[in-house]
Amino acid sequence: MQLKAITYFNELVRSRSIRQAAEALGVSPTAISRQLENLEHYFGATLVTRGARGIILTAAGEALATRSKSMMRDLESARQVIDDLRGLKRGKVSIHFNGAAINAILAPALAEFYKLYPAVSIEVTVSSAQEAINAVISGSTDMAVTMFSPPDQLVDVRFKLHVYHEVVMSPDHPLAQLKEISLDAIRTYPIAMPDCSFGIRRAFDQHQRNEGLEPIEAAFTTSSLELQKELARHQAAVIILPAMSVAREIKSKELVVRPFVEQCEIATDLQLGRARTTAPSFAAVKLADFLEDFFPTQTLSIQECID
Repeated sequence: MQLKAITYFNELVRSRSIRQAAEALGVSPTAISRQLENLEHYFGATLVTRGARGIILTAAGEALATRSKSMMRDLESARQVIDDLRGLKRGKVSIHFNGAAINAILAPALAEFYKLYPAVSIEVTVSSAQEAINAVISGSTDMAVTMFSPPDQLVDVRFKLHVYHEVVMSPDHPLAQLKEISLDAIRTYPIAMPDCSFGIRRAFDQHQRNEGLEPIEAAFTTSSLELQKELARHQAAVIILPAMSVAREIKSKELVVRPFVEQCEIATDLQLGRARTTAPSFAAVKLADFLEDFFPTQTLSIQECID
């Protein structure tokens, strides 16, 4: 059995299509089918069935998919350790992230890290907190930087930073005249928020229920941070974000931020998590160590600019 066959199989599992797997790998569909046949002959079992909408894994295929992904990650980790011993300091690292605050601190963090390790390639995936945690546990990603993260014993949390979500709006918005924002006040105006799969939406709705109020419908439902900002700039809606995620707009006086009244504060932790059961690669260790030092400093720097 060759590594090429496992590589092709993993891509087939990801894309669920022989044609798409071939396009992703830059080979012919025949090459994918040939390697799949080699694997089925080696294991003496049918691994996939073909349907109108692509391939479907059999029970044997599911078993191989789970173990082959882990095996390839272990081999990649071993290769990176060997490269490190040779002084090459190269490799690949993947990171899942969610949360509006991360946009303001992840990009400068990765830019600085790349200066130190230009031979390390970084794959970044945007997802919900739960999807990010699931990716860490399954070994699909090296680490996750999340907010409103569900606790999980299989995840090793490297650090946490307490983050408040506050009300953001145009300086000309009526709410901008207030020092603090109550639920009654914010419910009077259109709001732009992501859907209920996002922690901030669930937290905001729960605060309303705690006050005996039926959660209001968002005037605009979107997970796009940029669209939320634009809606706020045009006074079409108020938004709820960490101040650090709109630091640039606050500095340019395009937007202003006001805290919730104390009993309605929405707080969470920005955290970096890695799998407890998977040995990290050289690149993953270096990036995790770097982020652990960089995030608190960057957060403080952004906060000073806002203040």
